[in-house]
Formats: sequence, C-alpha cells, structure tokens
Amino acid sequence: MQARFTSLHHHRMLRVAAATPIASVGDAAANAAAAIALAQRAHDEAVDLVVFPELSITSYAIDDLHLQTAQQLSTLEALQTVATATEGLAPVLLVGAALVRNGRLYNCAVAIGRGRILGVVPKTFLPNYREYYEKRWFASGAGITGQTMTIGAEEVPFGTDLIFAAADLPHFIFHAEICEDYWSPTPPSTAGALAGALVCCNLSASNVVIGKSRERAMLSASQSARAICAYVYSAAGPGESTTDLAWDGQGTIHELGELLGESTRFALEPELLIADVDCERLIQERLRNGTFGDAATFSGHPETRFRRILFDRQPDYADVGLKRAIRRFPFVPDTPARLDEDCYEAFNIQVEGLLKRVAATGVDKLVIGVSGGLDSTHALIVAAKALDRLGRPRTDILGFTMPGFATSEGTKGNAWRLMRALGISAEEIDIRPAARTMLEGMGHPFGRGEPVYDIAFENVQAGLRTDYLFRLANQRNGLVVGTGDLSELALGWCTYGVGDHMSHYGVNAGVPKTLIQFLIRWCIATDQYDAETDAVLEAILAQEISPELVPADESGAMQSTEDKIGPYALNDFFAHYVLRHGLAPSKIAFLAWHAWRDMEAGRWPIGYPEEARTSYDLDTIKLWLERFLVRFFRTSQFKRSALPNSPKVSAGGAVSPRGDWRAPSDGTATAWLAELAANGP
Repeated sequence: MQARFTSLHHHRMLRVAAATPIASVGDAAANAAAAIALAQRAHDEAVDLVVFPELSITSYAIDDLHLQTAQQLSTLEALQTVATATEGLAPVLLVGAALVRNGRLYNCAVAIGRGRILGVVPKTFLPNYREYYEKRWFASGAGITGQTMTIGAEEVPFGTDLIFAAADLPHFIFHAEICEDYWSPTPPSTAGALAGALVCCNLSASNVVIGKSRERAMLSASQSARAICAYVYSAAGPGESTTDLAWDGQGTIHELGELLGESTRFALEPELLIADVDCERLIQERLRNGTFGDAATFSGHPETRFRRILFDRQPDYADVGLKRAIRRFPFVPDTPARLDEDCYEAFNIQVEGLLKRVAATGVDKLVIGVSGGLDSTHALIVAAKALDRLGRPRTDILGFTMPGFATSEGTKGNAWRLMRALGISAEEIDIRPAARTMLEGMGHPFGRGEPVYDIAFENVQAGLRTDYLFRLANQRNGLVVGTGDLSELALGWCTYGVGDHMSHYGVNAGVPKTLIQFLIRWCIATDQYDAETDAVLEAILAQEISPELVPADESGAMQSTEDKIGPYALNDFFAHYVLRHGLAPSKIAFLAWHAWRDMEAGRWPIGYPEEARTSYDLDTIKLWLERFLVRFFRTSQFKRSALPNSPKVSAGGAVSPRGDWRAPSDGTATAWLAELAANGP
C-alpha cells in the first residue's frame, strides 16, 4: 500500500471544526482557557482548522464593557495566552476578539497557528437594527486593506484582504468573515472564495429566536453552494449574558450546499463539531463551473487584491480515519425523505421526456423489448405512465419478449406477467431460428453444433432483438424505447449499433442501475400501479442480474453480469466520482474503502434488502476500479459518442455526447491507471 494512502491530507481533504465553548461574560482569561481546552481536543482529533464564535475571547453580549480600557487590555493578554499555550498544537484557530487600532475598536477574527498570530480580519457589516447596536462600539473594516497592527511585540497583517494558506498543504486555504457579514447581500466570503479560499469561516454570535437556526443553515448552505466552498459556522452558546437575549450555540459545516455536520443546540457542555471537507472536490467543481471564473473576472480578479498569509501545517500524513459520511450509493439518498423526493423527480423526468417525444413524433405505438430484467421493466412502467398521462390506452405499447438460447423460464415468465398486469399489447418472438441461421451463415462453430459461446454468439442474439424492434416499429408506426441504463453505458456493457446500445429514445440512459432498483421500489411503495403489477415488480427485483445470452453451465449456474464486470454498487460509485467530480482514482478508491469496508457502519438506503447488504475490502475495490478505468476511458467511449437522445436525470451526471460528458473515442486509460498505481492502495 502506498505509504500515505490512508491519510486524508494525501487525498486533498481537511479536517475542520466549529467550536462552542462555555462563555464567561467579559472574563477574557476564562474564555482563553476555554479556547485552549478546545484547541487541545482539536489537536487530539487531528483537526486542521477550528472556528470559534464571534468575540469569543470576551463574549459578545457585554455591551459598553467593550469600550473599557481594562477589558481591551485583558483581551490582548488573553490572545497572547492562547497563542503561547497552543504553540505545540497543530490546528489553526480562528478566535473572536475586539481590538483597538488607530483610535477605533474593531470586531475581529484572529487567526492563530503554532503559537503565532497570523493575521486579524475586522468585521465589515455591523448590524444596528432591532436588538443590535454594534455601531455604538465598533468601526467597520470596510476598505481597510494592506494594513498591519501591533499585538504584543509583533506586527501582524490587518485588513479585510486576508486569506490564509498552508505552505505545505496547497489545498488548505481559508477565509474569515464575522456574523452579519454573510447576512449581507454581498458577503465578504464571496470575494475570499473568488480569491482562492476553499474553506470560508464565520465567527458568529447570533442570538437565537424562533426560526433563526433555519435561517443560519439556509445561509451557510447557500453560500457554500454559490461560492463553491466549504463553510464552517460557529455561533455563541452557553455562558453568554441573557440580560435581553438567548443563545443556542449552533455550529454547522457545509460543503457545496450539503450539510456535513451540525452541533447540539442549547448544550450545557463545550462542543467541538468536526467534519472532513473535500478540497479536491471543491477545486474540480470550480474548474467545471465557468460562471465561477466569470464571477472572478467581473469582480476585477479579487486574487490581485488579497494578501495570502502563509503558515506551516506540518502534516504527518497519518491515518486519522475519516469524519465524513460517504454514501455507498452516491446516486441514491440514504434518508427516507430525500429518497422519496429524488425518486419522485427521477421517475417524472423520465416520464416527461418520453411523453414529449411521443407527442412530438406523433407515433401510434411504443415498441419495447421486455426481457423480465430490471432495465426493460423500468422502461416499460415509465412508458405506461407516459401514455396514462397522455390519455392514451396502454395497448398502444407493443411489448415483445424475445427468448434466445439462454433465456430462463423465470425471466420470460416475469416478462409475460408484467405485460399482462399492465395491460399492454404483448407478443413473443423466438429469435433462436433466426440466430441459428445467422450463425450458420457466418460459419460460426455453434452453427455446426459446437458449444462455442463467444462474443459473436452473444451479440448475434442481442443484435437480432434490436433489429426486430426497429423493423416492428417501421411496420407499425412505432418508436423504439431504449432500456439500457447509465451503468451499462459507463462500462460499455451494451451491443453497439444494432443492439441494445441503440433506440429511438433512451429513457433509462441517465439512470444508473442502483437507482433503477430504488425507482421500482418507489413505484411499489407509492402505489403507482396495481397490486398485481407490484407483485411482479417485487419478483423482478429479487432476480440476479444476467444478460441471459450464454446457456447455464454444468452446475446450472446462469451467466452473471456482475461476475464479469464487477458489482454495480462499486461501478456506480466509481462512475459518480469520475463523471460528476473528476476525482483522482486513488481518491475514489479511498472514498470507496471508507464507504464499503464495514457493512455495519453508516446508513443504508431505506428499503435496501438486508440479505443484499455486503462489504468490499480494498483489494476488491482496487481490482474493479482498475477494470472500470479501462472500460470507461479506453474501450467504451465510441459507444457513448453515438448515443440516441435521452433525458438527463441525476446531477451525478450523464454520458450523452451532447450533455455532461464529451470525450474522444480513441482515448486511453494510461493517466488514470498510472495515478492509481502511484498514489493508490
């Protein structure tokens, strides 16, 4: 194993924390001690960056005490105490303090690293409405750039033009803003992100009122999505003065709009909310989003106006685990509400796409090959729903089951049961005579009676089925509905041209195999059809996935797709991180290892069968990842370059040459395999 493979720093990730100390009203020495204790905990947890609440050194709600010399001097002393006490600790701290400079008092975020005060960022927007009176005490930092201030014997950078960057970890770059700053229409963190910061931090007091926590979470989520960053938010909690206000200590960590973690509100003990953020994902997302680059241009390139304050993180690349939930099925939410919402949207996107194509072409019939497998089943129920919404009879769907040399009675029986339950027009065409004639004409050994089951033998059957469907569509003024899914297209697991690669409209091409299973379960759970149909759908879900092109072996075992190309669960995992995020293969292996190595850890999507739950070790993950990379980057692109129309369904990506994924058909997998070999397990 590559020595650093198990380290999150090796994979361009950071461990961040939102700290909620117990405040002591105006007692800077006590607040410094509380900060030091949480910094020590953060060090023990291998945290890189800790964000404390606004004015955490003095507490926020001390009103006119901010203007007392004694309070100001004790603040400076407390900062020095924190710096000295944390000299041997790894995390960078962002603490809040009110500091005097040039005859003005500023509400500041103070960055401290390895015993050194790195820089001071003053608050820009000072609330002075409803319960807030900050302009009574503080000056705004707006427009202050390129300045310094003296703290103790040190001259340190001061201004709103600071971002902080680790000299020895290129992805560790952060920006600080304070409370009201991100309630403004123009949060300073937007400029900080455009200047290169990957982690934006908010030191907040923010007293709590009904509904305030939702508003904070909304702002943090939206800013992390809009600025393509991680966003760490820490609000003041217990110990603050409750003379007129109350405090809940809300801490959250978001990344690209997604909540990674949230603290316990109204807790009576200090808390350290920790999560690992994926900086590589953020960088890749910015590269893909041209609007982000345009925003930097239209803003006059903020990077030219910001000072980058360097510090040393001194990483040891140790294995410190991963404090981040990694979904086993990245295309499938693992919470019931999100799963229901996503399945509703995915199913209706497919129905809407096919409905429009039927209306636009004016065809009389929809033609579908019904095998009794997952993909054709799902395409068929989508077609049935589309015709229902058009007010047309389901008999306008022409379903054909076309048994070949290896078709099992079980799948053929399910195909017939499903077609009858849905009330479509159903027929059976035995392709074996035509396939045997073709194989004989080709001089194939099977045509001479020899049991040779090579790729030609398989594709003669697959090709004949599609050929029949197109000619039947010609004959009956129909449209061939494609059944192949995103997983098969990513792997090239389809017969090119006149085969299951081709159709008039591919309703499933944007849906991976793992999601199709949940969409069918969703249709059952939400009563999209009747009880008879549901019973058939349940039976189809229970089958092993097989192309049924090669006869069973001597033991009676049928051809298994996953034995040949690997588990769809892993392949869909790989496809998501390649298509959506463009992550390095070694990183994908690292994430898959954490997602799949322990069957008991984490959440499984609701409804996923207990008997289907499994785990994969690192050797298995690496084996199938290498094969995925070869199939995806080297051998399969020519098929994806010639795909029929299909609706994009998931933000996780699609492979249409007119959409998410455009690549040369004659590319290689060399760079991806080399990266995995150099940096992977």
